Amino acid sequence: MPKKPTLGDEGSDREDPAYNRQVGDRLRAIRRQKKLSLQEVESLSSGEFKASVVGAYERGERTISLPRLHRLAALYAVPAGHMLPLDESSPEHDPDHIASKPRKIVIDLVRLSQLNGPAQKMLTRFLTMIQVQRGDFNGKVLTVRAHDIRAIAAMLDVPLEDVHQRLADLGLLYHTSK
Repeated sequence: MPKKPTLGDEGSDREDPAYNRQVGDRLRAIRRQKKLSLQEVESLSSGEFKASVVGAYERGERTISLPRLHRLAALYAVPAGHMLPLDESSPEHDPDHIASKPRKIVIDLVRLSQLNGPAQKMLTRFLTMIQVQRGDFNGKVLTVRAHDIRAIAAMLDVPLEDVHQRLADLGLLYHTSK
């Protein structure tokens, strides 16, 4: 006779409070990246997403359904998959794995200083912080480590796998002459 699933079994219908908090953390991070308040989300959605409900999602107190997750992703103009926490056990979601696909990323700091705009300002602050942490003040280039790629992806508003191309498009990749 087959065993009846219990609350602790894989595939049961129980809600996982820890996972709800992880989803909520992602939702909050994306909303803040978009520089939106909870009230602005409610207004932009014409009341579909009440501020109190979005706040409950973000605190992990409520579970968001997949259709609502997709609509919220559309409102934030991000892929729905980016609204969910990464599966730490999956190698394709590991930032080191994704970041290792392209060549080593070396940022041209001189070129970065010539750009103007909000992304440039955020990148400059972030890369300066890395320089301070490393004590690396050559001022011309900075090698970006795999674990920094996720933050750069968020600043540039691109998926992890597109960071290298976006930096290339901005002319920020440093090319050594061989």
